[in-house]
Amino acid sequence: MTAKTNIPIRVVFVCLGNICRSPVAEAVFRGVVQRRGFESSFLIDSAGTGSWHVGYAPDDRMRRTAEKRGISMTNMFARQFTEQDFLDFDHIFAMDRENLQDILTIEPHGHGSRGDGDETDAPFRVRLFREADPEPGNYQVPDPYYGGKGGFDDVFEMVARTSEALVDAFEEEFDLQTDT
Repeated sequence: MTAKTNIPIRVVFVCLGNICRSPVAEAVFRGVVQRRGFESSFLIDSAGTGSWHVGYAPDDRMRRTAEKRGISMTNMFARQFTEQDFLDFDHIFAMDRENLQDILTIEPHGHGSRGDGDETDAPFRVRLFREADPEPGNYQVPDPYYGGKGGFDDVFEMVARTSEALVDAFEEEFDLQTDT
């Protein structure tokens, strides 16, 4: 496979409020990328489809769950996903089907395309995060916000497993080389 020239690979993870699922996906994915030496190959962010948590740090329960596993979520603050994100990111990963629909509703060109005349990437540009999960279940990351501690642990495990698989896929597709 030949190396692609569109580096950095620009990815954004999107959930409802950007305080649980998408920020942990951002932090875990960033950790996998750093551990593998691909930092210069990626631009990574997260956002929420809703606006009510804008400016807030991730949920304390999610932060504690991540910190127990060596993942820092400090200096992260919720922001709302906007139409501009379709220009700023190549890969948009929704945490569940509802978020996927909300993202596609605000997409200015329809179906996740870049609007540049090349529609071949449309089905893959905006997709469910767990499509990369080796154990996808129903392909959704459940929202742990109203559940107990176990929900945060379950979400972390899904995100960790999926992030590893997703970095594997990007490494193969883009023939990534380590930063060293």
